[in-house]
Amino acid sequence: MTTMESTPLLKLFYFLILFTLNFIPVPSFSCPLYQKQALLHFKSTLATIFDSNSNSYLYSWNVNSDCCLWERVMCSRIGTVTELYLYQLVSPAEDNPTPVYSDILIPLFHIRSLERLDISSNSLLGKIPGAGFGNLTKLGYLNMWGNNFHGSIPSQIFKLKNIRYLDMSSNQLEQKLGPELGSLRNLNRLRLDNNRFYGPIPGVAFGNLTKLVYLNMCENNFTGSIPGQIFKLTDLIYLDMSSNLLEQKLGPELGSLRNLTTLLLNNNSFHGPIPPQIFELQSLVSLDLSDNILEGGLSPEVCKLQNLESLVLNADSLSGTIPEEIGNLTSLSTLSLQKNQFHGEIPSSILNIKKLEVLDLSENSFKMHIPTSIGTLSNIVALDLSHNMFTGSIPSSIQNMSKLDLIRLNENKFSGEFPTWLFKITTLRELCICGEGNNLIWDNKAKIVSRCSLQQISMRACGISGQIPEWLSLHNDLRFLDFSMNRLEGRFPDWLADKKLEVIALSDNNLSGTIPSTLFKSEYLLFLSLSCNNFSGELSESIGNAKRLYSLSLSKNNFSGHIPMSIQRLDNLVSLDLSGNRLSGDTLPIFGDNSKLMVLDLSYNDFSGKIPTNFPRGMGLLYLGGNKFSGNLPGEFSKLVNLQLLDIHDNRIVGNLQDTLPQIPSLEILVLRNNSLEGYIPNNISILTSLRILDLSQNNITGRIPREIANLPGMIKTLSISSPSSHSIWESSWLNTNSDLIVDWKKSFQGLAYRNIHTYCLLDLSQNRIYGEIYALLGNLKALKLLNISHNNLSGHIPVSFGDLENIESLDLSHNEISGSIPQSLVKLGQLTVLDVGNNRLTGKIPLGGQMDTMTGFENNTGLCGMQIRITCPEDIPSSKKDIDEEDEKQSWFMWEGAWFGFPVGFFLSVLIVRGLLPFFKVW
Repeated sequence: MTTMESTPLLKLFYFLILFTLNFIPVPSFSCPLYQKQALLHFKSTLATIFDSNSNSYLYSWNVNSDCCLWERVMCSRIGTVTELYLYQLVSPAEDNPTPVYSDILIPLFHIRSLERLDISSNSLLGKIPGAGFGNLTKLGYLNMWGNNFHGSIPSQIFKLKNIRYLDMSSNQLEQKLGPELGSLRNLNRLRLDNNRFYGPIPGVAFGNLTKLVYLNMCENNFTGSIPGQIFKLTDLIYLDMSSNLLEQKLGPELGSLRNLTTLLLNNNSFHGPIPPQIFELQSLVSLDLSDNILEGGLSPEVCKLQNLESLVLNADSLSGTIPEEIGNLTSLSTLSLQKNQFHGEIPSSILNIKKLEVLDLSENSFKMHIPTSIGTLSNIVALDLSHNMFTGSIPSSIQNMSKLDLIRLNENKFSGEFPTWLFKITTLRELCICGEGNNLIWDNKAKIVSRCSLQQISMRACGISGQIPEWLSLHNDLRFLDFSMNRLEGRFPDWLADKKLEVIALSDNNLSGTIPSTLFKSEYLLFLSLSCNNFSGELSESIGNAKRLYSLSLSKNNFSGHIPMSIQRLDNLVSLDLSGNRLSGDTLPIFGDNSKLMVLDLSYNDFSGKIPTNFPRGMGLLYLGGNKFSGNLPGEFSKLVNLQLLDIHDNRIVGNLQDTLPQIPSLEILVLRNNSLEGYIPNNISILTSLRILDLSQNNITGRIPREIANLPGMIKTLSISSPSSHSIWESSWLNTNSDLIVDWKKSFQGLAYRNIHTYCLLDLSQNRIYGEIYALLGNLKALKLLNISHNNLSGHIPVSFGDLENIESLDLSHNEISGSIPQSLVKLGQLTVLDVGNNRLTGKIPLGGQMDTMTGFENNTGLCGMQIRITCPEDIPSSKKDIDEEDEKQSWFMWEGAWFGFPVGFFLSVLIVRGLLPFFKVW
């Protein structure tokens, strides 16, 4: 009975539930039609540019399915599209010849519900479509990394008030940032790195971005200092300002960023000591202050950074010793102090850092022995102690480093037997050892057992003799081989030519014979240096098959014949050095404008005929000296707009200099020595604003020295160029390929090493027929190290302004018609080591003081006096001695006066006496 009564009630209850459910809205999980259409429109636009089936990432996008189920699409609970992940839909620009522009994004701007949009790594071209992004007011995440957007950030971006993550890195955006950036007050991550932003960093803007935890502005052109407002962003955990043009003294304000885990300020111009407040940032995991102008030492307080895993202080001016406290950084995996002025020994406490994987102390002044127990650092992957002054033997414990991949010990002063046990380290891939200055003894009879598979090996100046070691053939993965500066002899082995080597450096040996033609059939060869050997014969036409060849140096051998015309097919060739051979001919290969050739050295061969003009416009260094080229300087040289060095000395060039002087503003070095040039130095030499070295000596140039030379910026301001901190084996080999510049340096012809050429500034106009006075304006050329205007017809006085040539080391004014005195101002020339003013008409006292006391070169100036030539000047004779000399002069005058009077009188009397006695003699 009870059951029967409850049944109607139960039915009523179910009915009420169903009735109520009809009035409760059920969300639709199907995306709105207009949003689906917008996405399909985007896909179809992409398909019209590429093959419609080429993009598998959007395969699921079709008209018959719900767009909320598509790949790379995310929807809200109610079915509207909120997230799009459209990264890497377009191939990189270098792989994709079809350009894709930013207007492809237009259909997406109809989806106003978007909260996250990732269009990174698509190589999109054009400006950022500001109006479209202005519609996406709900955006909280926008990733535009890795495109080719140019121009400025559109103002609409700064109106996206909800944006928390903004990544515009790796584009080509270029503008001066303003305060409008500060309107994005909800930002917690901002990436603007790897663009072209310039000018000061807007401090006002960052004062508003109080929620920032991540800020990356590296690899731009920001100038000035880091604004103080950034140091008030106390929530920052990541700050990267590296690779800009920032300059300031790092101060205590850095200590306010207590939450920082990463601080990267490398590659700027920060100066001063490392502020101690940095060592209060105890959350730091990574610190890089390299490539600045920091000075002072590394404070023992560095031990406070207990969480530090990476400490990089490369290429600063830090000095002193490494503090023992460094051993307290037990979390450290990377310690790099490369290219500083640290000295002393490696502290033993460094052996406490058991997690250390990278230890780079190269290019310092460390001495003493390497700690014998360094092998206890069993996690070391890369060990670089090169370019120091370490002595003693190489510790055998290194072979206990079971993870060692790279070891560089070259350019030290090690002694003892060569550690052949290095070849038994099974993980070793790169070995660089020996080098100039080392005293390691190589046993040519030693049997090398290789358990490693080397990819790179450099054993320069190891004293290896005999043929190229055959054990190298066992290293099948070898890509880099440098055995230069040894005593190798014999032929170039065929097995070496057949290996898949990218770099072969065998210069400065005694190798002979011909180069195997199979070498140039390699698909891998990038760099070949066989200079300074005894190779002979003609160069093979197969040389044109080495399509990837980047640098070829065959200088100072005995090659003969013509240059193979096939060499012009080497489209990737950047540097070609064939100098110092017996090559001949009056026709050279034609390198077209598309050629990448930048360095060409054909000097000291037997080439003849007119100077070629078929050089690529990208040519940077051109050496043609020491040949038999004739005719005029071609006007086509002025089309080589990137030319920095032109050397045509010791040829048979004729013509008037004023008609043929190359008009190339980028030209830094011009050497036309020992030709038959005539005419005069033109006033338009002022166009050569970069000129630092000018050698016009031993020609027939006449006229005056133009005043415009005194205004050449390259000779006025001393260049300050620091070499890159990176010092890979590749770079060291590349630097050794470019020829030395031969000049008359301090009375003898010497080669100025190309790697240091930026430190020299020379002007040599000697052995011509230049006349007129020496302008005082030449004293403006403060960067000059050498000034030689000897063997001309110059007249007038030595300018007092020559005392302002503060860097001058050699000054030669000899063999002219210069008169007057030597100015006292030359005493200020503290760098002077050679002075020659001989064979002029100088008078007066030679100045005393400074370097002038040690100078010679005053001969054949009859009016000069002074300590340097041991002729006492009248003003230096003491007064008492003057009186004696005057009395002596008077007595001397009296004696001569008596002689002049007595002689005629005596002669007359003698005649009378003789005539009186003659009759007597006749009678007798």
